[in-house]
Amino acid sequence: MAAAESDREVPSALCTEFLNFSVKDTASKWLQVTDLYKEVYHHLARYVPKIYCLGPNLNPQSEDLLAQMLLQAPLEWYLCGEDPSTGLAKLEQNNQPSQLCGHVFKVGEPTYSCRECAADPTCVLCMQCFLGSVHKEHRYRMTTSGGGGFCDCGDTEAWKKGPYCQKHEPNISDSCQEDPLAHLSTDMIARCYNVFSVVLKYAVDMLTWDKEDELPLGLEPPDRSDTYYCMLFNDEVHTYEQVIYTLQKAVNCTQKEAVSFATTVDRDGRKSVRFGDFAFCELAKSVIVRNTSRQSKPLRVQVMHSSVVAHQCFALKALHWLGHVIGYSDALRRILCQVGLERGPEGENSSLVDTLMLCDSKMWKGARNVYHQLFMSSLLMDLKYKKLFAIQFAKNYERLQSDYVKDDHDREFSVTDLSVQMFTVPSLARMLITEENLMTTIIRTFVDHLRHRDLQGRFQFERYTAQQAFKFRRVQSLIGDLKYVLISRPTEWSDQLREKFLEGLDTFLELLKCMQGMDPVVRQVGQHIEMEPEWEAAFTLQMKLTHIISMIQEWCATDERVLIEAYKKCLTALTHCHSGFADGEQPITLSMCGHSVDTIRYCVSQEKVSIHLPVSRLLAGLHVLLSKMEVAYRFPEQLPLSELSPPMLIEHPLRCLVLCAQVHAGMWRRNGFSLVNQIYYYHNVKCRVEMFDKDLIMLQAGASMMDPNHFLIIVLSRFELYHIFSSADCRKRYNRENANKDVVQQNNTLTEEMLHLIMMVVGERFEAGIGQVEGCDEIKREILHQLCIRPMAHSELVKALPENENKETGMERVIDCVASFKKPGVTGRGLYELRPECAKQFNLYFHHYSRADQSKAEEAQRKLKRQNGEDTALPPPVLPPFCPLFASLVNILQCDVLLGMLGAVLQWAVEPSAGHWSESMLQRVLHLIGMALLEEQQQLENSSEDNDVYFNFTLKMSRPGEAPSNTASVLALLENLQNAPHLEVHEGMIRWLLKTVAGIKTMRERSASTSTVTTSGSRGQEETACDKDKAERKRKAEMARLRREKVMAQMSEMQRHFINENKELFQQSLEELDASTSTSLEHSPASSDAALACVGPRRSRPREKRQVVTCILCQEEQEIRADGKAMVLAAFVQRSTVMSKNRTRPPHDPKRYDPLFMHPDLSFGTHTGSCGHIMHSHCWQRYFEAVQAKEQRRQQRLRVHTSYDVGNGEFLCPLCECLSNTVIPLLPRTMGSSSCEQPGLGQWLKTSGQQIKAMHSAHRKLQPVSTVEETVEEECPVPEVFTVDYIPTNPYSSTIKEMLATFGTATYKVGLKVHPNEQDPRIPIMCWSSCAYTIQSIERLLVDEKKPLFGSLPCRQDDCLSSLARFGSACWTAACQPTVQGHFIRLLAALIPDPQVEASPCILDVDMLHLLVSVVLSYGSVHSQDSSGLSVDAVQLHLFHLITVAHMVQILLTSGPEEVTMEQESGEAERGEEEGACRLYNTLRTHVGSSLPEVGSGWHLWRCVKTGILPYLRGAALFFHHLHGVPAPPELHALCPGQWEVLCGYLSLPSNLLQLFHGQQELLEPLLHGWCTHPGIQQTLQGGGVLVSFPRESNSLIDLPDDYSALINQASSFTCPKSGGDKSRAPTLCLVCGSMLCSQSYCCQTELEGEDVGACTAHTFACGAGVGIFLRVRESQVLFLAGKTKGCFYAPPYLDDYGETDQGLRRGNPLHLCHERYRKIQKLWRQHSITEEIGHAQEANQTLVGIDWQHL
Repeated sequence: MAAAESDREVPSALCTEFLNFSVKDTASKWLQVTDLYKEVYHHLARYVPKIYCLGPNLNPQSEDLLAQMLLQAPLEWYLCGEDPSTGLAKLEQNNQPSQLCGHVFKVGEPTYSCRECAADPTCVLCMQCFLGSVHKEHRYRMTTSGGGGFCDCGDTEAWKKGPYCQKHEPNISDSCQEDPLAHLSTDMIARCYNVFSVVLKYAVDMLTWDKEDELPLGLEPPDRSDTYYCMLFNDEVHTYEQVIYTLQKAVNCTQKEAVSFATTVDRDGRKSVRFGDFAFCELAKSVIVRNTSRQSKPLRVQVMHSSVVAHQCFALKALHWLGHVIGYSDALRRILCQVGLERGPEGENSSLVDTLMLCDSKMWKGARNVYHQLFMSSLLMDLKYKKLFAIQFAKNYERLQSDYVKDDHDREFSVTDLSVQMFTVPSLARMLITEENLMTTIIRTFVDHLRHRDLQGRFQFERYTAQQAFKFRRVQSLIGDLKYVLISRPTEWSDQLREKFLEGLDTFLELLKCMQGMDPVVRQVGQHIEMEPEWEAAFTLQMKLTHIISMIQEWCATDERVLIEAYKKCLTALTHCHSGFADGEQPITLSMCGHSVDTIRYCVSQEKVSIHLPVSRLLAGLHVLLSKMEVAYRFPEQLPLSELSPPMLIEHPLRCLVLCAQVHAGMWRRNGFSLVNQIYYYHNVKCRVEMFDKDLIMLQAGASMMDPNHFLIIVLSRFELYHIFSSADCRKRYNRENANKDVVQQNNTLTEEMLHLIMMVVGERFEAGIGQVEGCDEIKREILHQLCIRPMAHSELVKALPENENKETGMERVIDCVASFKKPGVTGRGLYELRPECAKQFNLYFHHYSRADQSKAEEAQRKLKRQNGEDTALPPPVLPPFCPLFASLVNILQCDVLLGMLGAVLQWAVEPSAGHWSESMLQRVLHLIGMALLEEQQQLENSSEDNDVYFNFTLKMSRPGEAPSNTASVLALLENLQNAPHLEVHEGMIRWLLKTVAGIKTMRERSASTSTVTTSGSRGQEETACDKDKAERKRKAEMARLRREKVMAQMSEMQRHFINENKELFQQSLEELDASTSTSLEHSPASSDAALACVGPRRSRPREKRQVVTCILCQEEQEIRADGKAMVLAAFVQRSTVMSKNRTRPPHDPKRYDPLFMHPDLSFGTHTGSCGHIMHSHCWQRYFEAVQAKEQRRQQRLRVHTSYDVGNGEFLCPLCECLSNTVIPLLPRTMGSSSCEQPGLGQWLKTSGQQIKAMHSAHRKLQPVSTVEETVEEECPVPEVFTVDYIPTNPYSSTIKEMLATFGTATYKVGLKVHPNEQDPRIPIMCWSSCAYTIQSIERLLVDEKKPLFGSLPCRQDDCLSSLARFGSACWTAACQPTVQGHFIRLLAALIPDPQVEASPCILDVDMLHLLVSVVLSYGSVHSQDSSGLSVDAVQLHLFHLITVAHMVQILLTSGPEEVTMEQESGEAERGEEEGACRLYNTLRTHVGSSLPEVGSGWHLWRCVKTGILPYLRGAALFFHHLHGVPAPPELHALCPGQWEVLCGYLSLPSNLLQLFHGQQELLEPLLHGWCTHPGIQQTLQGGGVLVSFPRESNSLIDLPDDYSALINQASSFTCPKSGGDKSRAPTLCLVCGSMLCSQSYCCQTELEGEDVGACTAHTFACGAGVGIFLRVRESQVLFLAGKTKGCFYAPPYLDDYGETDQGLRRGNPLHLCHERYRKIQKLWRQHSITEEIGHAQEANQTLVGIDWQHL
C-alpha cells in the first residue's frame, strides 16, 4: 500500500520541479563554471533518483521522457551552445559521411559474403550494400547473423575487389583525407571534449561500480529513501525451468510472471524481482540462493539500493545517448575516441576504455551489450583509433582471455568477441604481430590454460572434470583468434615480421611438442578394456589446429628465408622429441634378398603407440614445400638435409599406419570403440590433411632418401611380416600347418595393407611438390574418385572434400571438367555425374577410399565397363612424374625385396588349396606389377634415344631366382596363372599385364634398332578383334529379342481364344467383382437410348446388380445388402478452413451453435476422407479394441506418444497405415420407386405446404402441454395419404444401424469439437454438411488441377463420396424422425416462406450446395410417411430447380459492377439468355431498390450467372451421380468444349437456366419477393455482413518471394509481439494466411483448452481449424502441425543452384523458390492430406514422436 501512495505523490513533486526547470538556464550556468565535472554530478545526484526506479515495476516510457528533458537536453544545449535541434542539424550538414557502412547486425538478419572476393569468411555485407554491389553476380554465401558484427562495405582490406557498394562509393573530391575536426570551432571542440569526458566517466564509474548500498563520490542523493531492489542476475548454468520454479517460491508470483522475469533476465542479464525495504528483499534473496545451490553454484542475487539502480539505469541511457550523438558527425566520433583512449593519472591501462574492457566479466549482459555497441560505432569506425584500440586490446589480451575463461557468459557477450573486428584486418594483424608479438601471446596464453601434463610434458586429457572440460571449450576460442591473425598471408616480409613470426612458430612448436605422442595406446591381450579412455579432447584439439598448421605452412611458403628457418626449427623440435628414441630398444640387423639393414626391435602390437604426431607432420609439410618452392635445389647448402636420419623420420608415421592396419585386421578388438573412433577420425576428411596424408608424405620423404630395399625391410619388420617373407623357402610357404586360423587371417590382412601402403608411397603424386602437378589436379582427382562410387549431390561432394580455413574446397573451379550436372525433379536433388572420358583415371587403390567405398567403386566401374562392352579389368592409371626431390621413389618398384615379395604371393596363388593367401592380396600384387610396367612405358615414351632408361622392370621380372632355390620368375608365374580356373576374376588383369609386357618389349627392341616408333600396330589388330566381338554380341541380343516377342504374341492369342470360348463364365465373375457402380455402367442398355440424367422423373435407372466386396481383415467376401452384415470404410473426419473466405470469423460456441445453414464464406467445414479400404464392422471393432488395449498396456510401460491418439478414436488403417478416426458404412443404392404421380411445380408446392402444416401440428402435440401457447388454430386439412403418425419400418440390419450411429457421432464430435452424444439433433446436419463440404472441396481440386469432372478421381475418393451420399440419405433412420422432419421444414423455409418458422436466414447467408444436399437427404424422413405414390424424383427435381433459381438470384445480387470489356456479338440462343438475365435482374431491382446498381449489358449479367453457377452445378452433378449411381455422359470424362450443355442435360436443367424462372414466373414471383424483402439483404448489400461473390476463387497458399534472403530480412525485422521490441528467436511464417509468429519461446505461449501452447499451435486453431503449414525462416524448414500433439518437418520449397534444400541454412548457398515443390505442398493442403502426411512421417521416424509439438 505504501508503494501505491508514494507513487501517487511523486508526479506532483516532479511537476513543480518541472515547471521551475529551464534547460537553457542550466546549460548556460554550466558554461560559466570552471569545474563542469562537479556541477554535472551534482545535477545528476539530484535528479536521477527522482526519475528512475521509483516503484516495483519500472516504467520506461515516462522515465525516458523525463530523462530526455531534465538530463539529456541540458547536455545537448551545452554541447552545441545553442538550441540542439538547430545545432545538431548543422553538424550533420557539414559532415562528410564515412565510406564505411558500419551497419550493426541484428540477430537473424541476413549477411552476405562473396566466395570469390572476400579476404576471409568474416567479411560480410548487409542486404542493402550487397544488392548495390558487384558481388551479387558472383558466387556468394548467405547466412543469418548471430547479431553483433557489422557490415564491411567500404573497407578496402576486406575485399579483393569491389569493396564499395553504389551507396558508399567514395567521391573523387574528398580523396585527400582531411581531419574531420577542421570543420569545428575550437570552443566547440573544447565543449564536446568536456561533455564527453564527464558523461563517459560517469557511465564507466556506475557500470563498474560494485558496492550495493552507496554511490561514488559526488553522486550521493540529497535525501536518501529506504527502498531496495532484489536483483537477479543471469548465468549460463541454470535452466529456464529452474529459475521459474525458484522465483515462484521466492517471491510467490504466478507462473506467467515468473516466465516473464526469466525471459527478461535471460535477455538483459538482470531483473529486479522484488521492491521494498532491505529485510523484505534480503528474505527473497536467501530463498533463491538456498533453492539453487543444490546441484551447482547458486544464482547470483544482490540486494541493491534503489538510487544505485537508478544511476546504473541512467548510465546505460547515457551510453546510448553518446552513441546517438556521435552519429551526427565524424568529428564528434573522433573526440569521443580521444576521450575514451586518453590515459588517466594512474598510467598503464588507466583509460576509460581499458577500465571497461578489464571489468567486462563483472558486468551484466545488458551493460556489456550497450558498451560493446558504443565501441563498435566509435572506436572501430575510425581507422586511426581502431589501430590504437587494437594495440590496447593486444596488450591486455592475456587478462581479457583469462577473465573470459572464468566468466560463465557466452562468447558473444564478452569483449573478447571484438577480436574478430581487429585481427581479421590484415594490416592491423601484421602490425600487432610485429609490435605487440601477438602470435606468441595468443599461443602462450593457450598453452598456459592447458596445465594437465604427463611426465614427458605431454597434454593429458584423461579424466577431465566438468570444470576443466568447460575451460577447455572456452580456450578453443583462442585458436579462433590465431586463425584470424593468420588468415591472410603476407605479400612482402619485413625483417621484423620474419623475426616475430619465427618466434611465434617457436611457441607453436612448443605446443605441438606437448601433443606429440599424447594419448598413447597399448594393445589389450586376453581381456577387454574396462573403461573406454577419453580420446575426444585430443582430437578436438587436433581438428581446431588443423587449419592453423596448414596456414603456418602457407605463410612459410611465401618467403624462402622463413621456410629454411622454419624447417630447421621443426627438425630440431622433432629431434628433441626423438631424443629418447633408442633408449631401451635394442638394435637388430635384418637381411633379405641379399640386402641387410640395421634397425631396432619394436612391435606395434606390444609397445605403446600414439596416433598424435603433429611435429613430424609439420616437418613433412615443410619438406614438400622445399621441393615445391625449389629451395632444396637452389640453396642445398643452407639446409640440414645431410643431418637427416631417414629411419628416424619414418619410424613414428610408419607405426601409426601399422596401427591402422592391425586395427583393420582385428588385432585390437579388445581396445574398444575409442580406438576405432580414433582411427576413423585419422582418415576422416576433417583431419586427414594434417594426419594421414602427412604421414604418407613423411614415408615418401624418408623412402626417397633411403635404399629402397632397406626401406621395404623396415616396413616388413614393422608390419610383423618379416618372418613370413624372409625365410629362404617362403615361396614354398613357411611351415604354417600348425598355425592358428585367426593368425593366418590376420597375416593375410596385414599383407594386403602393406602392399596397399607400398602402392600409396609410390603412387600418390598429386600433391604439388611431390609430383609435377598443379594445385587443382589434387581436387580433380578427389572429385573424380568420389563420383566413381556413384553420382553425388553438390553437398555430398563438399562434405567429402577437405575445407581450407575459408571454408572453401576449391571444387567449383574444377568440377565442370570432370563432371556434368543433372537437374532434380519435384523430389530428390541435383546430381553430378562423372564424365565418361575421366573414367580411365580411376585408381582402385585410391588412398582416401574406405573399405566400403572401394568395393562400391569397384563394382560400379566394372558394371560400367560391362555396359560399354569393354574388358572389365581395372588397370592402374597413368601417373604424373615425380619432382626431383622424390624421384628416387620409383626404384621401390624394381628393387629386389619387392620382386621377392611379389613372386612369393604369385607362387602361393598357383596352389589354390591352402588358405594362406587371399584374392585381394593377389589383386594388389597384380596392381603393383601394372604400376611398374606403366612407369617403364612412360619413361620409354618420354625418353630421347641418347639417355638410356634406367628403369627396367621387364628385365627384372623375367629373371628366375638365385641358384639354390631356383624359383620361377614373376613373368613365368603370371603366364602360369593366366588360365588357372580358380582365378577367373583376375584373368582380364593378367591378360592386360602380359599384353603391356609385350608392348614394352617391342618398344625396347625398336628403340634398340631404330629410334622409337609408336606402338600403334598391335593396338590396331586388337581393336578390330574387339569390334568383331561387339558386333557378334549385338546380333545375338537382337535374335533373343525377336524370339521373346514371338512367344508373347502367341500367349496373348491363346488367352483371347480361351476367354471367347468361356464367355458366360467370365461375364458372371466380372459382374461380381465390379463393386464400384461408376465404371461398368457406361454402356448399359438402360442408358443408351435416352440422354443420361441423374435427377428427376426422367433419370436413368442403372441395372440392379449385386455389389460384393472383400474385408481386408478376414478376407471374406460379402454382398452389400440393407439387411446384411455391415461393411465399413476406414475414414478420417477433420475440421477444415481450406476453402474459407473469412478467416476472421470467431470460432462458434459448440454448445449453442446451430449448424443447419452453412454461410457461403465456408469459414469452417468438416471434411471426410478415406483410404478406400473395406472391413466388416465386427472385424473393425475387434481390431480397434485390440489397438485400445495395446495402448493402455503401453502407457503403463513407457509414456510416449504414438502417431495416432487412441483417446480420440484414431487408429491406423490395418492395410495402408493411413490415419483414420472413424468408419463409414457401405450401403446399397436406394431404389427410387418409379411411381406414376409426377406433379408440376404448383401442385407440389401446394401438397408440400399441406404436409408441412400437418407435421407442425403433429410435432406440437408431441411437446409437453405447458410449453404450447394456447392458440386455437383451425385444423388444416391434412392430405389423406399423408399419415403423420405412421412409423416406417427400418430397412437396415442391427450392425448397419450401429455403424450409422458410429459415423454420425464421429462426424458430429469432430466437426463441432464436442463430446459424443448419440441423441443430439445436430448429428444428421453435420453429416449432410460434411458430405456437401467434401464434394465442394473435391470439385475445386479438379478445377485447380485442370482435370475432368468424372473419371479422374482415384477410386478411394469415388467410394468415399458415394458412401457419404448414401449414408446421408439413410442417416434419418438412425435419428429421431420428427427431429429430421423439423430440419427439413426449417431448411425449406429458407426458400418457401413459412409463417411458423422463425428467424429464417436471408438468401445471401446460405451456401446453396449445402442447402441442396441437406434438403434432398432430409426429404427421406418426410417421404416415408407419404403413401400417395408421389415420386421422390419429381420432388428432388423441384427442390433442385428452386435452389438453382435461388442461387441465380444470389449471384445476381452479389455480382459486382461490370468490368468494361468488349461486348462479344451474341448468337440467337445467347440473345434469349441475355434478355432473360436482364429481365430477372430488373425484377430484383424493383424489389431490392437502390442497393443494386443499374446494369445495361445483358451479356455481362449472363456471363456472371454462367460462371458463378458452374461450381454449384458441378457439385450437384457429383452429388446426384454418387447418390443415384447414374453413369456420367462420356463428354464429362474429358475436358472438351460443350460441357455446359451436357452438364445441364445430365442435371435435367434447360441450358438457358433463366427459363426456370420465366417458365414458372407467377409461382416464383412471390417467393422472389419474399427473398428480396428479407431485412438481412439490405444490411449485407450495404456492407453490414460478409459479402461473398461467385464463383469463389480457390484459396492458395501465400505468395513467397523468389529469393530466400528477402524472407530472412522480413523475419529479422520482426519483433516478438509480447516482450516489447525484443527480437524473436524463431520467427515462423504461416503459409496459409501470411502471419509471422514468434515460435518456440516462453514469451508467446498462450493457454488453449487448459494447457500452455506455443504461438504456432495456437495460430493453427484460429487459422486452420487445428492444421497448420508454417515456414521456419531461420531454419529454412517447413513445419506441418495438426492438433496439439502431431507435427513433422517437411522439405522446404527453396532450392539452391545445385537443386538441394538447405535445412538449417548450414551451407549458405543462395536459395530460390522452386514453384513445383511449392505447388506440391499446396496440393497436400488442398487435398486435406496434411494430417495423413504427418502420420506417415511419424510412423517412419520415431524421433518425431518425442518432440513437444504443442510448444512450437
